[in-house]
Amino acid sequence: MAQISRDSLLTLEAYAKQRPEFRARVLAHKKNRTVRLGDHITLIFEDELTVRYQIQEMLRIEKTFEESGIQDELDAYTPLIPDGSNLKATMMIEYEDPVVRKGELAKLKGIEDRVYVQVDGQPRIYAIADEDLERENEEKTSSVHFLRFEFEPAAITALKKGAAIAMGVDHPNLAVRLDEVAPQVQAALVRDFR
Repeated sequence: MAQISRDSLLTLEAYAKQRPEFRARVLAHKKNRTVRLGDHITLIFEDELTVRYQIQEMLRIEKTFEESGIQDELDAYTPLIPDGSNLKATMMIEYEDPVVRKGELAKLKGIEDRVYVQVDGQPRIYAIADEDLERENEEKTSSVHFLRFEFEPAAITALKKGAAIAMGVDHPNLAVRLDEVAPQVQAALVRDFR
């Protein structure tokens, strides 16, 4: 899979010039990598382009140009790039009202471990969540989690042959299943296994 290195990043000045076009390209790209699970869960499946954008944006926002700061951003975000045997996603739990959100996040503790992907004819693949740091505390879960779905070779083979892919959550306080992702989303995700 493509990797992001210090040398492949744009300088702050070069990024500022290219940002409008780059941002538009990334937003269009993300449309085919986004899955809504019910009304409150969004999964954005990351890849080299989405992670590159995130790094460039963080460097821009923080006005980082020192080597150590750039390396810190690379270290934080490059693990989100799939490596050929998995899918990696950012999960957002969304409730507009802050009071409602706080109550729901308390009810949804552990949800990050109950998100799954399922290739037709294969067992569910449950997320491995938040490998970088714990995002849940004794009171509630976080509204953002980073997930890795590790695929067995048989599931990858079936997916490449066109088997449908379903996704869902089977948490006691939120259960939702999408029986089949949109064809353009499936096509984008299959490319992560090259």
